[in-house]
Amino acid sequence: MSRYLVTGGAGYIGSVVAASLLSAGHRVTVLDDLTTGTSEAVPEGADFVKGDAAQAATLLHPGYAGVLHFAASSQVAESVRDPEKYWRNNVVGSLELIAAMRRASVRTLVFSSTAAVYGEPDHVPITEDAKTAPTSPYGATKLAVDHLISGAAAAHGLAAVSLRYFNVAGAHGSHGERHDPESHLIPLLLQVALHRRSHIDIYGDDYPTRDGTCVRDYIHVADLAEAHLLALEAARPGEHLICNLGNGEGFTVREVIDSVRRVTGRTVSQRVRPRRTGDPAVLVASADRARQRLNWQPRRTDLDTIVADAWAFALKELA
Repeated sequence: MSRYLVTGGAGYIGSVVAASLLSAGHRVTVLDDLTTGTSEAVPEGADFVKGDAAQAATLLHPGYAGVLHFAASSQVAESVRDPEKYWRNNVVGSLELIAAMRRASVRTLVFSSTAAVYGEPDHVPITEDAKTAPTSPYGATKLAVDHLISGAAAAHGLAAVSLRYFNVAGAHGSHGERHDPESHLIPLLLQVALHRRSHIDIYGDDYPTRDGTCVRDYIHVADLAEAHLLALEAARPGEHLICNLGNGEGFTVREVIDSVRRVTGRTVSQRVRPRRTGDPAVLVASADRARQRLNWQPRRTDLDTIVADAWAFALKELA
């Protein structure tokens, strides 16, 4: 049994990872300021401390085996309107966390990064050696933290793994998406199915894809959680390992809509609108390195399975 600190552990992904750590027999402290997370999401059995990443300095001690860092501001559009917030929360917060880890002699870090660091890729699937050219302050701040981690690994022997991924979906037990406002496609579609939203907008249907709509990579949140636990085992002192995560294929917007209709048995109205500036036709990540270095293999790649788990969680939230 080891003890881990999970920053942002009251959020969607962080809560699932915290629950997975507990299921594996570890002790978990969740640190979250509840700006976007909810206390209901903190898994039973975890210690909870309300605060931001800077407060890690008051919690960490050599008894912690490592830190899994999810705490961040993560809305692309908001980052364009308020970049200062993102540099402060994401970069300064991570800098303070890593400094606290060094003072407490906590040597292992798994960082929840993002495939947004790649911007609009020249080639797909995207590999880790693709050029990084983020198109938003959100992506830029995540990339800056990756650079920060690389420096700490080289200078101080930090054992670190960054995981980069696109769209996370599905649910795991009592843990699912509770974003406000919601911006992810599958939860938005479920809102339409539940008559909480009149329709879904499709931004562009003339892309060079199999049905004209954008192709995106979706990964089940439980598969993602497994990758984070494997990353803890793979971390090596003085190395910053970066791995992309994906399910191996992408789905078009229309394919996701059709899946929601099949799973829910409900009507889902759609409306086609013009393309959004900067939306690439295809965004799919290569997970070859994660398979090789982490021994990670996604097991829940079927789109209907992902949607069904999200639907079950949405219905449970209504009960």
